[in-house]
Amino acid sequence: MDLLEYQAKELFRERGIPTLPSQRIDQPSDLKHLCIPYPVVLKSQVRSGGRGKAGGIKFVANTIDAIAAASSIFNLAIMGEFPQVLLAEAQYDTEQEIYVAVVLDYQLGLPVLLGSAQGGINIEKVVEQMQQVIIDQQFSPFYARRLALKMGLSGELIAPVSQLIEKMYRLFIAKDLELLEINPLAVSSSGELMALDGKITVNNQAIARHPDLTELAAMNLQISDWRLGLERWQILNLEGNVAVISNDEGLGLATLDLLYQGKVKPASYLTINGDDPQALAEHLPLDLDQVTQLPNLEVVLVNIVGGVECVEVVQQVVTKYLQIRGDTTTVVSAVDRTERPTASRTIRDRIRSKPTSIPRFPQFVLRLVSPEAVTLPQEESNFPAVWVEDLAAAIAATINFNKSKK
Repeated sequence: MDLLEYQAKELFRERGIPTLPSQRIDQPSDLKHLCIPYPVVLKSQVRSGGRGKAGGIKFVANTIDAIAAASSIFNLAIMGEFPQVLLAEAQYDTEQEIYVAVVLDYQLGLPVLLGSAQGGINIEKVVEQMQQVIIDQQFSPFYARRLALKMGLSGELIAPVSQLIEKMYRLFIAKDLELLEINPLAVSSSGELMALDGKITVNNQAIARHPDLTELAAMNLQISDWRLGLERWQILNLEGNVAVISNDEGLGLATLDLLYQGKVKPASYLTINGDDPQALAEHLPLDLDQVTQLPNLEVVLVNIVGGVECVEVVQQVVTKYLQIRGDTTTVVSAVDRTERPTASRTIRDRIRSKPTSIPRFPQFVLRLVSPEAVTLPQEESNFPAVWVEDLAAAIAATINFNKSKK
């Protein structure tokens, strides 16, 4: 489960991670009673990245401008999600922005500290300077300091950044998190640190062990039932040509974000539940039938990170499905493009009566990762699919296939 930014910052404050004065905004009229002095920044509370580039972050200097900006943001969908909550936050005088994170590496089975001396919205620059430290023994402040040094930090900045990374790690372990990210972590001219943005992904299986996270999960279910409810399919763009299938909301949204960065328009997104292998084996073929009926579809990216049973079932179902359907011409119904897609409608709701032939079957890109190796048998590799283990390779293959079919 991904927390919204304002929820993540509540956990930051509990651990002494510095955050700016802020206030939750449920409707534009709440800004008439804002407790933070202007100027302020208004932020769309959605789970996807790229809010600034999409227009979901606005700086305002007074109440009139703030109400107008809030109305605009509330009506702005980012990667298919409309915000139900905004965050009003004080502005900050930033001299430097850096990136720090703690992530659970499923392949290693260990937490990893990540850091980059370049933070902010320029993801390419962040990745170029990314450093990592694997926590392969009992944690000590040494690991945090080692990351700060690898990032190229020096002087009086090493100690406070190291201390902040240690606080992040303690929170990561205490709440059974899969990801804790601060980007950017701002540094003022006086050397003060401030978490300007935060992202937290909680392990779904661990939520019940934490009453505070249980409350957040219930709140998020009310706010975003379009994504966490029974309708697992989300149409993102009827003109898009890539479908994403994942078994975790955070992983799926991260995949979508990378595709958007690669100038690819995702058509739809499906979250599957891998906890019940039998149910997964029964329902996944029907899901594949639905997704391959989308018009304009060129690529299906299956990105699964989980237990061995889940990965093996997905492998078997997709293999069998492609062996049966991969060489056939698919006949589907045309989709009405006159309506704006809404989250409450399923793919089946949008099928109309006019038949249309799709001359080629979509290319499949599979990334199936589990603690134990799962490989694709050579004798089953004669279907239109590419098998990769690295997310970057999966994104690159998807982008390349998408471009080659235009």
